[in-house]
Amino acid sequence: MTTIDGDVAPGFEPVREAFAANFAQHGDVGAAVCVYQDGRPVVDLWGGIADPSTDRPWVRDTLQLVYSATKGATASAVHLLAQRGELDLDAPVAKYWPEFAENGKADIPVQWLLSHQAGLVTLDQPVPLAEALNWHPMSAALAAQRPVWTPGTAHGYHGRTWSWLVGEVIRRVSGRTPGRFFADEIATPLGLDFFIGLPASERDRVSRMVYRRPEVDFTTMSPESIPEELREQVAAWRDPNSFSNRAYAVTDPAAIDFDSPKVQAAELPASNGIGTARGLARMYAALIGEVDGVRLLAPETVASAAKEQAAGMDQVLMTPSRFSSGYQLPTEDNPMTGLRAFGHNGRGGSLAFADPERSIAFGYVMNHIISGPDDVRAEALVDAVRRSLA
Repeated sequence: MTTIDGDVAPGFEPVREAFAANFAQHGDVGAAVCVYQDGRPVVDLWGGIADPSTDRPWVRDTLQLVYSATKGATASAVHLLAQRGELDLDAPVAKYWPEFAENGKADIPVQWLLSHQAGLVTLDQPVPLAEALNWHPMSAALAAQRPVWTPGTAHGYHGRTWSWLVGEVIRRVSGRTPGRFFADEIATPLGLDFFIGLPASERDRVSRMVYRRPEVDFTTMSPESIPEELREQVAAWRDPNSFSNRAYAVTDPAAIDFDSPKVQAAELPASNGIGTARGLARMYAALIGEVDGVRLLAPETVASAAKEQAAGMDQVLMTPSRFSSGYQLPTEDNPMTGLRAFGHNGRGGSLAFADPERSIAFGYVMNHIISGPDDVRAEALVDAVRRSLA
């Protein structure tokens, strides 16, 4: 049986039980979960193995790469700039990044970058990965790229390109790289263990990821044997020219090793944030309330940031999705604790969000990357939070 360390406030025992069950029944290898209520931690748990190759245990300060849960941290930086009056989300991107106006993009507002409506999910010519990690060649390629649909008429998850699209706006407005801005203006004031661009000094704290494929591979099945509600999505996975595949082929090579020290040290503000569940939960708690004297966003900024901007069939994911200005909003497949919640999940299971109605902030990180509908770990923890609140 996996040893669970940490603390749980009275009334939140169901979260500890669900966390332990994730190890016993649902495949967790190493993981952590943290919940804040009214600006104070009520759940802070960790357990398991950080590196299965060495049996290094997961400890209180183990760091975990969280893939697209990074987008929530980056979106928070954007809204901080907007709150300060330095950035107008309804203004054209080209106001801050003049080169972006090429190829019919002069009128695209910053808002459409955040909400995945810009039609810039892919590139006609992938950028060598080493150059993409150095930032400027990729931002230049996106500035020159023509949208693949008429901006504002549809939305599709900009899984990879969002890094440079949103990150370059932060850089142009603030004069700092997105990782540096996040560190200076969010992580440091709150004392967060969360990095966009990992310092070399923190490398030894990072867990090593374990990957598991879905138990059922629909791409190898005959079309008639695939559930009807999944057929369009599976057809897109099988088509190398679909947005579902092209959105993740913007570098050469397309595959990125997120365990690589070079990748972890780079700034990819859509996908390579590294930190603790505690760091994520604490950040979201400070978005919706005061945490040890620090509040990041005013209530009116939160309301604007969490307002739905795009919803319906996603042109990349080929399933319904909902986005506000950089955050995911609750859907049937994306568990959060209430209709007013906002946050972001990450590949393989990580999830972080805030629920202003319940004054709850949540963070869950893990190193066992499980793809597909058989992953119920985050959902089980969120359900346990709901039961604790009830």
